[in-house]
Amino acid sequence: MNETVNLMITRRSVRKFKSDMIPKEIIDEIITAGTYAASGRNSQSPIIIAVTNKELRDKISKINAEIMGKPDGFDPFYNAPVMLIVLADKSVPTYLYDGSLVMGNLMLAAHGLGIGSCWIHRAKEFFEREEGKDLLKSLGIEGDYEGIGNCALGYVDGNYPTEHPRKENRVFYVD
Repeated sequence: MNETVNLMITRRSVRKFKSDMIPKEIIDEIITAGTYAASGRNSQSPIIIAVTNKELRDKISKINAEIMGKPDGFDPFYNAPVMLIVLADKSVPTYLYDGSLVMGNLMLAAHGLGIGSCWIHRAKEFFEREEGKDLLKSLGIEGDYEGIGNCALGYVDGNYPTEHPRKENRVFYVD
């Protein structure tokens, strides 16, 4: 089987990470893959915020849990030490699709490099709040960006998740 197709078939969402930090070189390689995602009219509108600072990561996690309605101490990022947050420029008609493709590339690249990943939602809600707007401002990011997703990255703690059977009747050929 083709190596790329095999990565697509074997990637799983990881929901239990070790706290060990991923080397910067590996994070950078995953980010590079994200920047090569397809985008409508090659707009390349999505941006990636790499969060490796534990204090900031924990703050974002706490707000994410609050948005979910979870109790204090719940970690929706499953202890992942790295968060790659994808945002996209809402003025681009394909921004949501473009940002989703970036998320897919990040997760596939991570899997190919032996790093677990999971798409965590609520990036949109986080960046609608003052804390999210303040983070963008502190990074010098201007424009009308929407949070697309949080890509949790880390080493898998325990066994790699097993696959779920594929549902039938999802492909239709028209000859």
